[in-house]
Amino acid sequence: MTTPREQVDLTALNTLALPARSRYFARLDHSGQLPELLAFAAERELPLLVLGGGSNLILNGDWSGLTLHIALRGKRVSRIEGGALVSVAAGENWHELVRWCLEQGLHGLENLTLIPGTVGAAPIQNIGAYGVELADCLHSVRGWSLEQGCELELPASACALAYRDSIFKHSLRDRFLITEVTFKLRDVFTPVLAYPALASVFDGRSAPDALAVERAVRELRQSKLPDPAQLPNAGSFFKNPVIDVAHFARLRSLHPQIPSFDAPDGVKLPAAWLVDQCGWKGARRGHVGVHALQALVLIHYGGGSGGELLALAEAIARDVRSRFDITLELEPRVYAGR
Repeated sequence: MTTPREQVDLTALNTLALPARSRYFARLDHSGQLPELLAFAAERELPLLVLGGGSNLILNGDWSGLTLHIALRGKRVSRIEGGALVSVAAGENWHELVRWCLEQGLHGLENLTLIPGTVGAAPIQNIGAYGVELADCLHSVRGWSLEQGCELELPASACALAYRDSIFKHSLRDRFLITEVTFKLRDVFTPVLAYPALASVFDGRSAPDALAVERAVRELRQSKLPDPAQLPNAGSFFKNPVIDVAHFARLRSLHPQIPSFDAPDGVKLPAAWLVDQCGWKGARRGHVGVHALQALVLIHYGGGSGGELLALAEAIARDVRSRFDITLELEPRVYAGR
C-alpha cells in the first residue's frame, strides 16, 4: 500500500516557485500504484492534481486534495520501416528524451529541444516550437481512464491535437491520466527550418544535420527565455491569438508593422508583440513581473503568490483587449486552492 504523505510543500515542484502545500501527496513510481491511490482520493472525495515537471501550471493557494507526482520512468523502442516507435514513460524529462533520441539516430523532435517539463505533459499542450508540433510525430497515448477505472490507449487521431490544445484539455480533462507516450520517429533526418529565426541561423549554408538544428534551437531558446532555476517562470504565459481576416485588416491599417502568421482559421499574431506594444516588457509589480527580453514570459521574483501573478496577467490582458480588441488566453493551467 502506498500511503500518501500529508501537508507537503509544493514550492520546489513548480517552476514558478509559487508557495503552496498539498493536503495529501504521493509519488507515482509505477502504474501499479494508481488503483489504490485513486481509490484513496475517491473515498475521501479529494480533487486530484497531477504534477509532472511543474512547468505549465499556476498554483493559486494550497491544494486541499491529493497531488500525484508522476515519476514513471522507462523507454521502449520498436523498429519499423524507416524509423521506430519510441514508447516513453510519462515521468521522463522532455529535453533529455530529445537528446537521447538524437543519440539513437532517431529524428523528428529536434526543434522541440529544451522545452521544460515531462513527457506526459507534452500531448496535453501539444507542445510546439520553431515550426514543429508534437502532433507531427505523435503515435499514441496510453493512460488510465478515471471514469472507467482501467488502462486505455488512444491513437494520435483520437487526441484532437490543435494549436496548444488537445482532448486532454476538454472532454478528457481530469478524466484521463497519461502514463506513457509513443512517438513515430524517422531514421532519415529532414530539417524543418521554416521558422524565420531558425532559418536565419543557417541562411546561405548547406543543409544542417540534426545535431546542428538541435543546438541552434537550444541556443535561440536560451537567448530569449530565462532558466526557471535562475528566475522562476512558466515559459510562454499567453497563447498566440488567432483572429479573423477582417479583424487583422483593421489592425494592420492602424499598426502597419504588426507581425503575423497564416493560420488555418485566420491570422495568428505573436502575443509577445501585443504585450510589448502595451508597454509591459520589463515591468514589475511587487514580487512578479514581465521578463525584460521576452514579453511572453511572466516571472516570480520570490515572496509572491499565485494570486499576485494572476492579477498581473489580468492587467496585461486587459490592456491588450482595450488596445487591440483581442482576448489573450493563458497557456498554463491554474489550480486554485480548494
